[in-house]
Amino acid sequence: MAETKHQDEDKSAENNRDKSMSLLSRSLITGFVGGVIWSILGVVMYYFSFSEVAAKSFVLRSWLVKGWTDGWLGDVISILLTGVLSVFAALVYYGLFKKINSIWLAAGFGVVLWVIIFYVFHPIFDNVPPVTDLNMNTIVSTLCLFVLYGTFIGYSISYDYHDTIVKEQRES
Repeated sequence: MAETKHQDEDKSAENNRDKSMSLLSRSLITGFVGGVIWSILGVVMYYFSFSEVAAKSFVLRSWLVKGWTDGWLGDVISILLTGVLSVFAALVYYGLFKKINSIWLAAGFGVVLWVIIFYVFHPIFDNVPPVTDLNMNTIVSTLCLFVLYGTFIGYSISYDYHDTIVKEQRES
């Protein structure tokens, strides 16, 4: 009887570990998909002149000065790389804020990411003009894009976390 009780406890602990891993993996997938979706929108904004900068301005053009980086191949590669980098942003949100189910926190997360990329990391991106030299359309468009990105990433992760908690409570 004691062995059965320990086996049930071990299975319960294993199920909880599997659920938390699947929550983490879903969060990382959300990060990748969010990075791809919102960088595609950023490329569209760049081509329609809503923004002076695109994902390739940061991801590729800062390190590579090749002709192909200015074409469609540069856009595709920078979109995919942005998706990969976005996994790290999702991991940060998952680690720090997953328990807070607030759309405003998620939008604020996007604003913080915008500030980090355009101000803190600006010395790394030498081909991107400083924020003071960007036109108002670029500032507003990119800020809105980052707010939408942060909302997508953050609210998706916190909603998934809370939904998983509710399902676990129903099962027990």
